[in-house]
Amino acid sequence: MKYDVAILGATGAVGQRYIELLEDHPWFDVGVLTASERSAKNRYGEVCDWKLSSEMPEKVKNLEVVSTSLKDVKRTDQVDLAFSALPGDVAGPVEDEFAENIPVVSKASAHRMDADVPLIIPEVNPEHLELIEVQKENKERNGFISTDPNCSTIQLTISLKPLMELGLSEVALTTLQALSGAGYPGVASLDIVDNVIPYISGEEHKLESEPLKILGDFEGDHIEESDIDISASCNRVDLKDGHLESVWVDLEDEKSVDRVLETFETFEGPQKISRLPSAPERPLEVMDEKDRPQPRLDRNTNEGMSVCVGRVRDDPIFSIKYSCLGHNTIRGAAGSGILHAELLEKEDYI
Repeated sequence: MKYDVAILGATGAVGQRYIELLEDHPWFDVGVLTASERSAKNRYGEVCDWKLSSEMPEKVKNLEVVSTSLKDVKRTDQVDLAFSALPGDVAGPVEDEFAENIPVVSKASAHRMDADVPLIIPEVNPEHLELIEVQKENKERNGFISTDPNCSTIQLTISLKPLMELGLSEVALTTLQALSGAGYPGVASLDIVDNVIPYISGEEHKLESEPLKILGDFEGDHIEESDIDISASCNRVDLKDGHLESVWVDLEDEKSVDRVLETFETFEGPQKISRLPSAPERPLEVMDEKDRPQPRLDRNTNEGMSVCVGRVRDDPIFSIKYSCLGHNTIRGAAGSGILHAELLEKEDYI
């Protein structure tokens, strides 16, 4: 048996990636696609400007798009789960409406920092799903919202998780973020060609706050946030896919490069995650080459679901510095959301 799923905001960049990755998924079947009122009542193939290098799956071309309201979605079909790829500025009330009745896995930022909403990276904090019961009781709802972090947060936090056991206390990072992270049409060509833009609205705050919730401890009815300090500086660069981050960390307990490399190389996350259909063979791939990871060469490692780390070395001010890379629309967006939903199914939340 497969679960019928809806994709909210299906014509956008993340919505398209969801459709691509869910084709032939063993557990989830795309049955409902939503978009704006302007696109509703038209076939998906007619209103979606498909931007991925893969072909649009035949199955979705003739699906009729419906407006993003629970009433219209339920009129079309009964869905078991909704993936939200909605813009953050409209997602909040829409996701609340859907969560009254069905589970929502959200990529939007609207509810990420709500006290009773999980912010999940499956390999890092699966135990935080227990917040769902708190949320359902607080809101008196049958469904729930469980959120995915910001794309840059995901790859950073996967690399930070194994360092917690070495006494991680401070983090500084600079990001070089791909254009696809801005959605479509994104950044104007005359702004980004031959240029780097040293500002991405809201991005630094997300990187400085979201990992603290993810790396925090579940205390029965809330998350006690981690007390590490994070400072981020974010840049948009002329690159299609793949965010590259330069990271500096202070470690209180163990500061040797060899020990950090060993910690990265042995990190697997909980065993139950490795058995999920979308889980990469290794969430962290350590690269030995002196000039890797590189976005063009490494963003698709393990079908884009692994975070690549490299250039691990001593630092004269911090303990250690390294580079990490993630595919921002796969590991950082739709792929992470699908893995998240697989974990929800495994833990009997769907």
